Amino acid sequence: MGLFERYLSVWVGLAIVLGVALGQFFPALFEAVASLEYASVNLAIAVLIWVMIYPMMVQIDFTAVKNVGKKPKGLLLTLVVNWLIKPFTMALLGWLFFRVLFADWVDPQTATEYIAGMILLGVAPCTAMVFVWSQLTRGDANYTLVQVSVNDLIMVFAFAPICALLLGVSDIQVPWNTLLLSVGLYVVLPLIAGVLTRRAFNQSAAGKQNQEQALAAFVGKLKPWSIVGLLATVVLLFGLQANTIVSQPGDIVLIAIPLLLQTYGIFFIAYYAARKMKLTHGVAAPACMIATSNFFELAVAVAISLFGLHSGAALATVVGVLVEVPVMLSLVAFVNRRRHQFMKDTGESDSLQTPSSEYSTR
Repeated sequence: MGLFERYLSVWVGLAIVLGVALGQFFPALFEAVASLEYASVNLAIAVLIWVMIYPMMVQIDFTAVKNVGKKPKGLLLTLVVNWLIKPFTMALLGWLFFRVLFADWVDPQTATEYIAGMILLGVAPCTAMVFVWSQLTRGDANYTLVQVSVNDLIMVFAFAPICALLLGVSDIQVPWNTLLLSVGLYVVLPLIAGVLTRRAFNQSAAGKQNQEQALAAFVGKLKPWSIVGLLATVVLLFGLQANTIVSQPGDIVLIAIPLLLQTYGIFFIAYYAARKMKLTHGVAAPACMIATSNFFELAVAVAISLFGLHSGAALATVVGVLVEVPVMLSLVAFVNRRRHQFMKDTGESDSLQTPSSEYSTR
């Protein structure tokens, strides 16, 4: 493992600082990038996320996807945490902090909007970046695809009713263009590209062993680009929000505190449950990551639609974006440090892990 991959969390920290600095010194550049948006999805960020996701999609073997149904417990864990626990704990924490603990520091109207933004984050499970977190923790690529796909399907039907229940709003207009575009960009297109790539290798390499070796070598060449895509995404995200970070640091800290508690709390609930259920590492790692991360594009789009571009709800969803990357990397590091112990507890062989995913964060 090279120095670059070994200290990925350090490079991400530097990318955060660089993004904020560039956003302050070159605001016009980031305004131009921000304008490259359709249906509340920034196309520049979409391209970078696509670069990160593609290497994992190449590893998905559709002949193995059919076997996912033989291990339903991982999918059950993801669904229970995402839809029966996470939205409600987020609403509870929002109420606790902004109605009780921070009540003297935030006016009631702003507090209501902050809580609303947090709820929108809690009801939107991740669609894109979770593929990256799964890859970094050597998750089962086939199982991750199924987990994300099932969550997306449920989100079509459950997002609006749960939002309406927790926000007390009777008419939630789901931005279908944002939802469908995101699923298309982050799941469908890279998946098609991965399938075509595997087919090309299968046709060009003679023999099963030669095919696997050629494919592994190709994925190995893609790995540096995947990391570059992650760092460039971090720079861009923090550069786009540099003015907000500098101008409203106090509010950002207040919002970040309950979001941090929610993120770490949900992760450890899922992680503890995964160990009790004796899930294999390849299934448990992405299950925990999916349960923890958020579909921030959808949350931001709904917040702007319901409360306005400059509302507290929109700010809360943006803070969710800023918090997620460094926090998720810390959780990736946690999972990787405990990987062998986890596998020992479940009697899992190291050979079961995805051989081409050798990232780590320390």
